[in-house]
Amino acid sequence: MEIEKKDIRSLTKAQLRDFFVANGDKAFRGNQVYEWLWSKASHSFEDMTNVSKETRAMLENNFVINHIKVDTMQRSEDGTVKNAVRLHDGLIVESVLIPTETRTTACVSSQVGCSLDCNFCATARLKRMRNLEPGEIYDQVVAIDRESRLYYNRPLSNIVFMGMGEPLMNYNNVMKAIDMITSEEGLGMSPKRITVSTSGVSKMIKKMADDEVKFKLAVSLHSAVEETRNRIMPFTKNFQLPELKEALQYWYQKTKSKVTYEYVVWKGINDDKASIDALVKFCKYVPCKVNLIEYNPIDDGEFQQASDEAIDNYIKALERNDIVAKVRRSRGKDIDAACGQLANKS
Repeated sequence: MEIEKKDIRSLTKAQLRDFFVANGDKAFRGNQVYEWLWSKASHSFEDMTNVSKETRAMLENNFVINHIKVDTMQRSEDGTVKNAVRLHDGLIVESVLIPTETRTTACVSSQVGCSLDCNFCATARLKRMRNLEPGEIYDQVVAIDRESRLYYNRPLSNIVFMGMGEPLMNYNNVMKAIDMITSEEGLGMSPKRITVSTSGVSKMIKKMADDEVKFKLAVSLHSAVEETRNRIMPFTKNFQLPELKEALQYWYQKTKSKVTYEYVVWKGINDDKASIDALVKFCKYVPCKVNLIEYNPIDDGEFQQASDEAIDNYIKALERNDIVAKVRRSRGKDIDAACGQLANKS
């Protein structure tokens, strides 16, 4: 029976060094291989040209590199690029490159499917099949960085964890991936250019604060009225607004980092004055800004984009109360690539 080989990227640099010493080689060989795996993002032992053929064969016999493959890539009229990413076990996730005049942002996935049940989200219709490994998250960023350089002649500038899955339900792997993305031994990106978006998992928000993370936090709020929020995001019955408020206050007290609220306004659901007033009140608990998001409908059901007037009413009320707010238009509509509402179309 063939023994299943271990993914070499699950080893730390120290473990790689130990492996080579145990196999009669020098410890520095581990440093060389580690650089190929992360800084150079190699997907094949054959690429490792400063390592002997015998050593490469030994690596091949003992390990695999469970890398991703961009299965299909679609480019939108507005420049957005959507990748259908095939994992080593054949499962598919999606990532998106979102360009503006001054930056390119990678929207990456953290799980295959999602364990939450937000009624408006296409990904929630797919059951969660598994968490992504740190290397699989890292690879999405590398792929989008290459596309950014190819199509826009500039490196990737920002990363948002707003693709498939709830990042805080895959906490350890997401944190390991971010560690490598921000490490000088990885991509060397500033953590200030990374935003992790959660649907409001309170205890994990507190854990992030305790872990003294340096990246930014976004919360998919969508309503500050408990009953409405529970209806559109049923799992939030376990993470109610008073608990979320407390977690966010704890976050700000520890990190001094503003919170961004992601907020979709839907016709007949949260486009009334009571919803606006509730959001304004919730925004006063911690320093924050609000992204009002244009909705990308997934069917002809109850969730439909609110009127421009409703959006304007939100903007006016927030600005009257000195709360920074902006409207985020849906990108890549012609290829169904609204970040945060990713659907598996493959």
